[in-house]
Order: sequence, then structure tokens, then C-alpha cells
Amino acid sequence: MNDEKKNRKHKQSMQALKSRVDSSIAAAQTEKGLCVLLSGDGKGKSTSGFGMVMRSLGYGHRVGIVQFIKGEQLSGEEIYLREKYPDMPFYQMGTGFTWDTQDRQADIVAAERTWAYAEELLKNASIDLVLLDELTYMLAFKYLEEEQVVNAISRRPAQQSVVITGRGGGTGLRELADTVSEISSPKHAYESGIKARKGVDF
Repeated sequence: MNDEKKNRKHKQSMQALKSRVDSSIAAAQTEKGLCVLLSGDGKGKSTSGFGMVMRSLGYGHRVGIVQFIKGEQLSGEEIYLREKYPDMPFYQMGTGFTWDTQDRQADIVAAERTWAYAEELLKNASIDLVLLDELTYMLAFKYLEEEQVVNAISRRPAQQSVVITGRGGGTGLRELADTVSEISSPKHAYESGIKARKGVDF
């Protein structure tokens, strides 16, 4: 096939694609806050969630962050946001990973306290985006009641968006979410004995 035919075929293909994309964009008319669930076994769920935080801040939106599980070790995201946005609601459960605490009852108390803070953000119409980082583990470990969590998220202000990260978490969140993305893990540096790297992994 000569270049002229290749170019013509490519143009026809792109025109067809553009038509499909334009039709999909035109059909999306509902204006509302989104619920996004970032799940799966792969690396990058929290990173993606914080990426949406940065995107929202770029438009001058108000953001609130609640981190379940994490909180003992500083991350680059926390350092940056606390310095640049000192008034931003940023709450951490602060107990570290559940396999470190090994105290189920204490973890439940901490999870309930942290969820109470999250619920206040989910009622606040002045907050445009709420990141609930690692929330799914609280449901998977039965630290929080799924119905309570799903109800609070579903009753949030209409224009407020919520980003939820973590593995698992049950069917309730999946059914509620407008967008569900699964991050797979075909390969991870940790499995080759490579240490987590500052600025990349945390």
C-alpha cells in the first residue's frame, strides 16, 4: 500500500473515530459531582487520587482529604499539600498499616473516629472534592459498616465529587460509584528486592 492510500485510510479511520467520540460527548448532558473508585492490586491508586486533588486545586476548588491506614510515615503529597495549603482539611487515622498495629479493637475505634471526620466533609457543600484514601480496607476488615459509608457518600451535596482508593471494599461502593478503575500489578519493583524510593513510592 502506497503512502497516499495509507494516508487516506488513516483519515477515514480518524473521521469515524471522531464521529463516535463527538457523539458520546454530546450524549453526556448530566451535570453532577462524581464518585470515583480506584481499586485493584496494582500500585498507583493513592497516587491517582492525589493527582485528582492537584487537578481540582488547579481550578481553585476546595478539597478535603481523609487517609485511612496511612499516617505514620510522611509522604511527598502530604509534605507538599500541608506546606502549600495549610488550611486544607487533611485528616489521617495515624495508626499506620493494620498488620503493624495488630490490635483490631483499637483500629476500629480509630476508623470510627476518622470516619466521623470524613462524614463532616461529605456534608459540607463548600468542599468540591473529597479524597477518601484507603477507605476500602475499613470495609474489607469490617471496621466500618458498609451501609453507613454508602449512605453518607450517596447523600453528599449534589456537586461534590468523591474519590475512594484501596483494594476490595465490597459491592456497595462499586454499585454507587460512577467510575470504577482497576489497577493491575503484572510487575512490581518490590518483588525484585528494590526498596521503595522517596519521591516515587512515597
